[in-house]
Amino acid sequence: MSAQAQMRAMLDQLMGTSRDGDTTRQRIKFSDERVCKSHLLNCCPHDILLGTRMDLGECLKIHDLALRADYEIASKQQDFFFELDAMDHLQSFIADCDRRTDIAKKRLADTQEEISAEVAAKAERVHELNEEIGKLLAKAEQLGAEGNVEESQKVMDEVENTRTQKREAEDIYRNSMPASSFQQQKLRVCEVCSAYLGLHDNDRRLADHFGGKLHLGFIEIREKLDELKRLVAEKQEKRNQDRLKRREERDREERDKLKRRSKSRERRKPRSSSRDRKRKTRSRSRDKHRHRSRSDSRSRSRSHHHSRDRSRERSSKSKSSRDQEQSSNERSRDGDRKLKKRSYESANGKSEHSSEEREAGEI
Repeated sequence: MSAQAQMRAMLDQLMGTSRDGDTTRQRIKFSDERVCKSHLLNCCPHDILLGTRMDLGECLKIHDLALRADYEIASKQQDFFFELDAMDHLQSFIADCDRRTDIAKKRLADTQEEISAEVAAKAERVHELNEEIGKLLAKAEQLGAEGNVEESQKVMDEVENTRTQKREAEDIYRNSMPASSFQQQKLRVCEVCSAYLGLHDNDRRLADHFGGKLHLGFIEIREKLDELKRLVAEKQEKRNQDRLKRREERDREERDKLKRRSKSRERRKPRSSSRDRKRKTRSRSRDKHRHRSRSDSRSRSRSHHHSRDRSRERSSKSKSSRDQEQSSNERSRDGDRKLKKRSYESANGKSEHSSEEREAGEI
């Protein structure tokens, strides 16, 4: 990578997608499904094993240091739980690696000559010492590169002691089996990276293996997976506790509501009874009032009927008296008329008779 590319990557990692106002890069957010969550957490196997014998090539999802910077900034304010996605990704990768290791072990068991369990244990001890020498040599070289000469020399002293133990283990192993079988190359599969290790590999080759990028990359991946498992377990436990607290709070609120309702009902009961009493007294007063009003109306109607009857009787009496008066008046008038007529006839009686007589004589 050129110096300019390295500088750009450093700026992207520090400032994110808003570093130079590039709107095209801001269209994709770190939360997008197309973005590799393992890359955001700096544990993608495609990045870690890049350039090794097991280079996985380019990841199918988006890798961008600027998006990682955006995620690191945003994760300080909010938890996105990307650890679960990354853990699933690493678990799938490590499971594939372990399957390859088991297949390699089975293949070795089929091709190599069978030996007794005692001899196999002695050969296993030689392999263990070989691995320890390789790890110590890789550590000494790293300390020497960092300038820590004293610590590097102490590690080299441990290497010499381990070499002595290895020679003794090889002698024990050689004496336990025929020379023809011992000369045959015995292989072992590395439990970390599934690479083949020889029983008679020299120290240089062992150091190159255990200090190489492939082996250290698998160690890093496995350590990242363990760390992710721990973080996911802690976050799940925290989420479960938060859910339990929220559930307890909801239950407490429900209990408080029920208590308040029961208290309000108890408070309402005497009020309702007083209200019922008031209603009963009101209904009784209304009934009494209605009864009184009905009795009053009845009495009024009766008095009205009585007054009507009295008025009718009075009118009938007055009418009869009037009729009697009229009849008496008429009678008096008839009597007067008769008296007048009689007086008149008596006064004119002679003339009338004479005229009648005259008329009768003329005839």
